[in-house]
Amino acid sequence: MRVLVVFDHPRRNSFCGAVLDRFVAGLVAAGHQAEIADLRAENFDPRLPPADEPDWEKPGKIYSAEVLREQERIARNDALAFVFPIWWWSFPATTKGWIDRVWNKDWAYDGAKLPHQKALLIGTAAGDEAGYLKRGYDEAMRTQLLVGVMNYCGIQDASLEFLFDVMQSPETRAILLARAEELGAAF
Repeated sequence: MRVLVVFDHPRRNSFCGAVLDRFVAGLVAAGHQAEIADLRAENFDPRLPPADEPDWEKPGKIYSAEVLREQERIARNDALAFVFPIWWWSFPATTKGWIDRVWNKDWAYDGAKLPHQKALLIGTAAGDEAGYLKRGYDEAMRTQLLVGVMNYCGIQDASLEFLFDVMQSPETRAILLARAEELGAAF
């Protein structure tokens, strides 16, 4: 399976970058092909200009060349994965802007849906699982990201994996990196 892995972190050499590396290693070990979209390194502009704004009066609108290139990249893959730090109980702004611009009307929703078989979202969290459960952050994120984005755009087999306590200790980080590789191998 061809998997587009969308990565969003300001530093590629961060712990989140190590999660990406281990996840991709698991994908490759399982026989999948991984294509990485490093949104920050590629200088993707997350702002929505008028050229990429959904137009409810013009079905089949042609979007900007940058968006068309991203749509081609998505289309040549069978599945999607996202590796990101959890900021304010969601994606970082660059990923959110990428979805806003690229997963556009009549391509990912409304007139057409994404054909992808599967999506996996891997979020790294400084907080602990108990805190997320206590406040309902986990369910809020699942509703927002899985139901409100992935399912809405046609990807029914979508899941969100939390990697909690990333700041706790080197031992915890080692366990989380092993989990990232397991997720890739089981994809």
